[in-house]
Amino acid sequence: MRGKFIAGAIIGAAVGMMVMPELRMSNRRKMKRASRRLKDTADDMMDWMK
Repeated sequence: MRGKFIAGAIIGAAVGMMVMPELRMSNRRKMKRASRRLKDTADDMMDWMK
């Protein structure tokens, strides 16, 4: 399970690096906010599982 998550994160990061430079500033800002929210939610879930 952990290996699949890490592989998905690496693939997502690579795709993000290719797509981000082509986006407008407002879209970049929206994506950063969404990723921050997603990360916070994932952290909360991991803390809840412990």
